[in-house]
Amino acid sequence: MKKIKISICLCLIFMVITFTVNVSAQEKGMHRPFGIVLHGGAGLLSKKIMPEEKEKAYREKLKEALAAGYRILKKGGKSLDAVEAAIRILEDSPLFNAGKGAVFTGEGTNELDASIMDGKTLNAGAVAGVQHIKNPISLARMVMERSPHVLLSREGAEAFAKKMGLGLVPKEYFFTKRRWESLQKIKEKEKKSQKNKKFGTVGAAALDKAGNLAAGTSTGGMTNKKFGRVGDSPLIGAGTYANNRTCAISATGHGEYFIRSVAAYDISALMEYGGLSLNEAAQLVVMKKLKEMGGYGGIIAIDYKGNISMPFNTSGMFRGYVGQDGKVYIKIFKNL
Repeated sequence: MKKIKISICLCLIFMVITFTVNVSAQEKGMHRPFGIVLHGGAGLLSKKIMPEEKEKAYREKLKEALAAGYRILKKGGKSLDAVEAAIRILEDSPLFNAGKGAVFTGEGTNELDASIMDGKTLNAGAVAGVQHIKNPISLARMVMERSPHVLLSREGAEAFAKKMGLGLVPKEYFFTKRRWESLQKIKEKEKKSQKNKKFGTVGAAALDKAGNLAAGTSTGGMTNKKFGRVGDSPLIGAGTYANNRTCAISATGHGEYFIRSVAAYDISALMEYGGLSLNEAAQLVVMKKLKEMGGYGGIIAIDYKGNISMPFNTSGMFRGYVGQDGKVYIKIFKNL
């Protein structure tokens, strides 16, 4: 009889301990850090010459994109979903050089690139040179999740989109008067200084409550680009990178330099193998390594602890984030 009582007591104690551990784990999970950070391009941005109404429009759209991504994270959603949702809003806006607002090539066409990466699995997907895809970031995710490949380009990427049931849009969808006029001005002047005036890529990086990181980047490329040029945005390790052990990154700037320096991966590697913090690694790559090479632009990043970094070596970068306090922070110029 005593043995039975002892057994019952031991079972009850075990159940209490198990329940306590589970509750503790749940509470710990509930308080895990999460957040999202994004950018809308970097370049020669000046508050003195930017109309107040235009500045307001940029800030509102960045805020809308952040809010969309943050809502997903707050409800316990995936970082991949948050990144895609935020970037889709920027792609649908004519304000940014991605999706609807894509710039024109030298031939007067629009060619779009995008990539996305899952920090948990290190799986990634990307598309380059597509001309009929409304939201390239969504197609990039389909490449990642529904194909054995990482990067698909041009007609092949669009054939894959059709197979996946993704609707295509006519080329006319991407025509905006402002981008067309920019092409004409650059064609008239053909000066390198004009080519580097603004880098309008968009991107986002997020950390969800499960501790998973993700990053994505989308762009319309470079105004007046030639010969089917592809920049860093669809290249994993150059313009986009995510690893749960370190951070998630999206870059914007003169793509050739980000490709040559493998900028996004370099930041992650400095953290993983060099022991640097996110901000130390990001500052080293953007403010020193890239700048010494002659590369201009910036990055946005969030690490596995929820820390955020947004360095850039141009006069401005459209950027914003939602941190642990739940507040939205939007900046365009150096300190504003």
